[in-house]
Amino acid sequence: MERHEIETFLTLAEELHFRRTAERLGLAQGRVSQTIKKLERRIGVPLFERTSRRVSLTPTGRQLRDDLAPAYQAMREAVSRAVAVGKGVTGTLRVGFSSQWVHDLVLEAADKFESRYPDCAVRAQEVQIRDPHGPLRAGVLDLQVTEFPVDEPDLVAGPALFTEPRALIVPAKHPLAARDSLSVEDQSTLPMVIVAGDIPGYWMHHIFPTRTPGGRPITHGDSVVYWQEVLSLVAKGRGATPASLRAARYHSRPGIAFVPFRDAEPIEYGLIWRCDGYTGRVRAFVETLCELAGVEPPRP
Repeated sequence: MERHEIETFLTLAEELHFRRTAERLGLAQGRVSQTIKKLERRIGVPLFERTSRRVSLTPTGRQLRDDLAPAYQAMREAVSRAVAVGKGVTGTLRVGFSSQWVHDLVLEAADKFESRYPDCAVRAQEVQIRDPHGPLRAGVLDLQVTEFPVDEPDLVAGPALFTEPRALIVPAKHPLAARDSLSVEDQSTLPMVIVAGDIPGYWMHHIFPTRTPGGRPITHGDSVVYWQEVLSLVAKGRGATPASLRAARYHSRPGIAFVPFRDAEPIEYGLIWRCDGYTGRVRAFVETLCELAGVEPPRP
């Protein structure tokens, strides 16, 4: 039996429908029928019972399916492993994430990636906001999904995968907490709790500006190095802090309120890797992430 005959037979044995089988294989329905008839002539008995309403396997067809399916799957896996080895998609890929909602996307991509490249395992690791690029530069990570902007000479900023609306996290007892939405100008009404660490100035200015678009000064109050400290200080009434609106689904707690901005630019999340680190593993995972996000992958 030729490979296309095996594939056609096993797909029809699963679908039990000629049109759906043709659609899955990208063939004309008549081509599927011809292949099955040719196979039945060679074996000498029908493999499928056909009526105007249904298609079912004959006893011979069931036996052939049970015998062929494991061998065909093993063959496909062997080919996939050979392709993966040829592309360098083996070993362990270490992927950093900056937030829980990014982690969700990385895990979804990891499932899809590992099914395609079973000889390459994905390990995800959270990147602390106080050192957003350190693990990648140190070689602890191969790839990272993080908040943009990223403009570093030794790092490549790949495509943006998705955006999230911005919000302001405020003390629950503050008057701003009662509003349905805020303007970016409202950031001037109370101090901002900010993060400290090895963080580029352009990123700090983008997330924690010192002036509103209208020119009003924004006071920077307490600075911390961990996200949970930010939430605790806001809950204590020490100030507010900007964040993704989606953070409310993961970090809501007593004493704070997430109020969306109605006029702020969304936060972009995208891919970064080292300039010398676009390996076969990284490229394959980037392509998987882009596929899930519905964006074009970078060209080699």
